[in-house]
Amino acid sequence: MVTIRLFGMTKSLAGNQESLSLALNNGKQVKDLVGLLDTGYPAIGELIHKKNVLVSVNQEIAHEETEIRDGDEIALLPPFAGGTPVDRVGEDAQFVRVQREDFSVDAEINRVRGRSKRIGDIATFLGIARDRSNGRDVDSITFEHYEGMAQKKLREIRERALKDFDIIEVAILHRYGEIGIGENIVLIVVGAEHRAEAFRTCKWAIDELKQITPIWKLEHTPEGEVWVEEHP
Repeated sequence: MVTIRLFGMTKSLAGNQESLSLALNNGKQVKDLVGLLDTGYPAIGELIHKKNVLVSVNQEIAHEETEIRDGDEIALLPPFAGGTPVDRVGEDAQFVRVQREDFSVDAEINRVRGRSKRIGDIATFLGIARDRSNGRDVDSITFEHYEGMAQKKLREIRERALKDFDIIEVAILHRYGEIGIGENIVLIVVGAEHRAEAFRTCKWAIDELKQITPIWKLEHTPEGEVWVEEHP
């Protein structure tokens, strides 16, 4: 018997369950698990075959031959829309955070600015909850995240930015839970010697966040709730 964690629209397709328990008796690979989903939850199985839903094993994206062992952590990941308190101590705990509470933009800029007197330019990206999306009025937004994996992916983005770009520091913050219209959602602050590299890194970081970080957006509208898949 394996337990599969569900996120975003996969919960709706499974009758609003948080997880599924399946008996994996005749195989121990991801493809065997998908076969069980094809039978019991065909709508989910179809999305996996179309690559619209990914399977993760122990917080890493899996392929069909990936082995599943007793005690493995398995999850189904819909398209990311992009967080638990920080679960790692150390320097990056200051600069990578996923949190329920709001953040101070000025405080985070000063945190990055204080890293080095060589910083001559700071570029920021601030995402804010808006009241209209895809032609629909929006009352509020709820962000769901995969605890642990979301934090891990944000750390990877910071580490890659520091390695691949000519910058001095970068901070990445994302909120989770219900967020009201006009409230802050996500903040990226990049400190560099020169503005061109600061802007370039900031754009790369938010684009990468939306691609690889397991965070999902549920919009609350007058007509009902809508899981958002696209990445505008």
